[in-house]
Amino acid sequence: MSDAQPPRQAIRTLQARKRIALIAHDGKKSEMLEWATRWQDTLSQHELIGTGTTSKRLKTALGLEVEGLMSGPLGGDQQIGARIAEQRLDVLIFFWDPFSPQPHDPDVKALLRLAALWNVPVACNAASADFLLSSPYLSERYDMSIPDAAAWAQARAV
Repeated sequence: MSDAQPPRQAIRTLQARKRIALIAHDGKKSEMLEWATRWQDTLSQHELIGTGTTSKRLKTALGLEVEGLMSGPLGGDQQIGARIAEQRLDVLIFFWDPFSPQPHDPDVKALLRLAALWNVPVACNAASADFLLSSPYLSERYDMSIPDAAAWAQARAV
């Protein structure tokens, strides 16, 4: 096999209304809520998806419409990863806790690997999330390069 990874030859267009995943480890849920409060108006203009308790807290505290998935350790991280692989997610905001070991660390690593592979913008703390949400690209159509998975699969079958 000559190609170890798929070439970035395909173009994906993100629409002006983004699909944004919001995830926070237990030790970061309060920080996520504080951050989301500051960005509530902006977040309400996009389609929001969240894992377990994070989605419930954002709905309850802020009244945001957030599609709730499973809790991270119960498969929520993998559900978000599947949306990335299916190109049904545009932005990942994941406040992860670097001080607490997580029982689902392999799932977290897989999620971040998929985000990197599919060129999904990722914020892992309030400062990087501020930069992402203040970008003019957030409310515009945006063309980005992604792997040409079909060409890669075809080349590997030969």
